[in-house]
Amino acid sequence: MARMISDGAIGVVKATVPAIEAHGLAITQRMYERMFANPDIRDLFNQSNQGDTGSQPRALAAAILAYAQNIENLGALTQAVERIAQRHVGLNILPEHYPYVAEALLGAIRDVLGEAATPQILDAWGEAYWFLADILIGREKEIYGEHQAAPGGWAGWRDLVVTEKRRESDVVTSFVLKAADGGRVMRHKPGQHLTFWLDIPGRAALKRNYSISSAPNDDFYRISVKREPMGVASGWLHEEAGVGTVLKTAAPAGEFVAPVSLERPLVLVSGGIGVTPLISMLAALAPEKPEHPVQFVHAAISGATHALGAEAKAIARDSGGTVRVTTFYETPREHDVLGEAYDEKGRVTGEWLAAHTPLAAADYYLCGPRPFLRALAGELRHHGVPSAQIRYEFFGPTDEALAA
Repeated sequence: MARMISDGAIGVVKATVPAIEAHGLAITQRMYERMFANPDIRDLFNQSNQGDTGSQPRALAAAILAYAQNIENLGALTQAVERIAQRHVGLNILPEHYPYVAEALLGAIRDVLGEAATPQILDAWGEAYWFLADILIGREKEIYGEHQAAPGGWAGWRDLVVTEKRRESDVVTSFVLKAADGGRVMRHKPGQHLTFWLDIPGRAALKRNYSISSAPNDDFYRISVKREPMGVASGWLHEEAGVGTVLKTAAPAGEFVAPVSLERPLVLVSGGIGVTPLISMLAALAPEKPEHPVQFVHAAISGATHALGAEAKAIARDSGGTVRVTTFYETPREHDVLGEAYDEKGRVTGEWLAAHTPLAAADYYLCGPRPFLRALAGELRHHGVPSAQIRYEFFGPTDEALAA
């Protein structure tokens, strides 16, 4: 049961909102510096989110600000809490790790705010931290239990072996993974990801998340990985991993999942490698809900980078007309044939979606690069789509500004 937070602490936390608005990023940057001084804690996290882009500190600063602003209305943060809990489960964060975070956060507040960080402020934020931490610990315990109880499920790390490696485009390669012990695997929810603990020779252990691009089943997972120009993990997978490679893997996690009940037409919009969770949703929903209309809109640079397009078209052909696929190429090659390889030249825009999709009558699931999502989410809202009918995911910490 979560510890309670006193009315006095709530008042103090609310009073610190201006300071968090002004100094939140500096606080979270300092927090990670303090926390990652302990290599055992550092290795729990995906360090690619801590690099030059600083995406994780920015996302955490936004989350802390939202918490302070809504500390008397935590119902507004339900989705954010679930997202954090799912991420933590993928990384195998345990209750014993939380005190390290508490020390790092309170120490960072003290370091950044200096004399302004009075004992009253530090005590109030200590209460607020442990109140939220207990909620997260409780939810994470539930998820771990669900994973262990599920057929083919597991908690902690499990060895999966690559049984097939297939090139999907110039930059994307798929890996089919089965349990190394020969057992079944837990059926994932379409849209979820796997977290991998990669032991690459000559480097510290790496944690990476890759969306599952196959439909749920008991036998295997498929991930489709884009090779990033400076990506250590993606480069190793493309160059070194092959059939027989064993990967240490956490159970499927993530809250960006296909709807259980379909109340409205569904529009799945992806950019680049954002296709992976959405093709899993499409592959699952099309046979399960054959009468339900689904539009699958994908944007790629050209045929050179377009992955899983033939699979999407095959699902559409088998649907009898309820699934429609539209593909955009931004700069098609000379031999990319309009009407065959792709359907529209240029980028997906809100104007195009307004003209070709049901807008407020539909649910939208978006996945892709941050600028792609920011533009489309904003344009859909501009055209009258309620925020509750727009779900999104990109590969990295959540950009809270998208939800504004």
